[in-house]
Amino acid sequence: MTSDVNGMVRKLEAATGAKIAMGETILILDCMKMEIPVFAPKAGKLKSILVVEGASVAEGQVLAIIDS
Repeated sequence: MTSDVNGMVRKLEAATGAKIAMGETILILDCMKMEIPVFAPKAGKLKSILVVEGASVAEGQVLAIIDS
C-alpha cells in the first residue's frame, strides 16, 4: 500500500504480523494539519510496515506490505 499524500506518520494503528480486514486502518498520516487514515486495500496478513511514527513520507511511497 502506498501514500496518497506527502505528510508525516502520526500513528501506527496495526503491527507487523497482524491479520487485517479490508478497510481497516493501518496508520494515520498528518498532512496540512489534518489526520488522514490509511486503510488496508485488501484483507490479509500485514507482512511489514516500512515507516515509523514521526517519519516524513512522499506521495506514492510504499508504506506497508500486505500478503493475501
